[in-house]
Amino acid sequence: MGVSKSNKKHQCYIAVPSQVINSLSSSALQTLLEEAPKKKTKTTDPSKLKLLLANPRFWIFLLFLFAFAGILLNMWLNFDPFSQYPCSISQEKGQISTSPQLSIAAVNEKSIVNENSSEFWKQPDGLGYRPCLDFSAEYRKASEEILKDRSKYLMVVVSGGMNQQRNQIVDAVVIARILGAALVVPIFQVNPIWGDESEFSDIFDMDHFKKVLANDVRIVSSLPSTHVMTRPVEEKHTPLHASPQWIRSHYTRKLRRDGVLLLRGLDSRLSKDLPSDLQKLRGKVAFHALRFNPSILELGNKFTERMRSKGPYLALHLRMEKDVWVRTGCLPGLSYEYDEMINNERKRRPDLLTSRSNMTYHDRKLAGLCPLNALEVARLIKALGAPKGARIYWAGGIPLGGKEALQPLTKEFPHFYNKEDLALTGELEPFAKKASLMAAIDYIVSENSDVFMPSHGGNMGHAIQGHRAYAGHKKTITPNKRQMLPHFLNSSLSETEFNRIILDLHKDSLGQPELRKTGRDVTKYPVPECMCNTTTIHSSV
Repeated sequence: MGVSKSNKKHQCYIAVPSQVINSLSSSALQTLLEEAPKKKTKTTDPSKLKLLLANPRFWIFLLFLFAFAGILLNMWLNFDPFSQYPCSISQEKGQISTSPQLSIAAVNEKSIVNENSSEFWKQPDGLGYRPCLDFSAEYRKASEEILKDRSKYLMVVVSGGMNQQRNQIVDAVVIARILGAALVVPIFQVNPIWGDESEFSDIFDMDHFKKVLANDVRIVSSLPSTHVMTRPVEEKHTPLHASPQWIRSHYTRKLRRDGVLLLRGLDSRLSKDLPSDLQKLRGKVAFHALRFNPSILELGNKFTERMRSKGPYLALHLRMEKDVWVRTGCLPGLSYEYDEMINNERKRRPDLLTSRSNMTYHDRKLAGLCPLNALEVARLIKALGAPKGARIYWAGGIPLGGKEALQPLTKEFPHFYNKEDLALTGELEPFAKKASLMAAIDYIVSENSDVFMPSHGGNMGHAIQGHRAYAGHKKTITPNKRQMLPHFLNSSLSETEFNRIILDLHKDSLGQPELRKTGRDVTKYPVPECMCNTTTIHSSV
């Protein structure tokens, strides 16, 4: 409750117990005042003293004086010279006070305001960069012929999790453009791990997808009757990072001859370094065309509103699932039993290890190749200034070890929620047992957050980083694992010194504009192909 400001002088009103007032009539008070001696005498007549003590009115008057003195003493003990209302008396339990006072709720509200204004929520300088997808005249002219063509069709089968499928759809659109073919809405391969049978329209808004790309690539829901009986030519040997020239030289003749080309396993098959117009097309697909299905978008935005109802929030993408520890060659560090579980699974399935199989766990850890565990995440965001009352949304699957694995985080930051915590009864039922749809909800709430941080790399972290950059370079923390982990292991550092070092290591890893370098994905680093500015580009960018 706000306290009104006033320059008027405040009067002090003293409450006298009603029992005392009621016991004294006006005549009694007048009599006592009249009987009070007007002048002190050096000697006292014993007979008069006896008469005074025998008078009941004397004792009533004495009681009145004691009550009056007690109230004055109570006011003195509770007097606050720095208070805006120095005459107010502190409220006792069970009493009603008419003097303005700050309630506990108001104090908590003030605390929340202070935490919400913390430096942690400050956004990076975007240097004036804004979305800029201006295609060349040559590209627009070529579009006329491509959109008229009805003879060539590209079919693609995408696999993996939702974010992996998303990346393959982006490349499928660009490949269709390179070949001058129409793109049949991508087919989703059933995920063998989660058994998710979701189709394109279950996750993405198909009508929006077609509309946004109407001037770039013709999108069709299925093959036309003229081609439906055609057996597509299936190509399984597309190399990694193929150039547009390679794609044209290997697929154009087959496509013209047979009319339908089928591609599978597009993950990382198309080069990251393309001509400017094709890079812009990549950005157009990723940032504009691939909008989530309205039902998913609605629920994701509801969860965003619930998270932001009491101020800004941080979104964490935690990679602590069992398969992540197995694939990365790392250990969760929860206990000896859990570490042995991961080691045994890795020995049983060595094909699951993603890369650098000759490295030990400790070498991987120090090289920054391992996901951060809950304790490391808690120490990192605390050192970066996250207030204890920060509201945190965590995205990701169930961590190995369950809720116990998250205790270092929840102990330090108790306002810790995921989609199950935010959902009302029945809200998540339509998406149950559909991992891709659940991942889409996590994506929306994370992309909308005030601050985002992934505990490890991966498709979702990279996609959200690019999306947030394209939306105005919203604060995104990229953990500098390789340089910070030695300091995590140094127990001699004081907390103040540790925090200073961590802050210094991450001063340029908070989502500031960063120019895309050769070999990097434009959907993660949209500057300069998909964003431009009118200011001078600093050398530090």
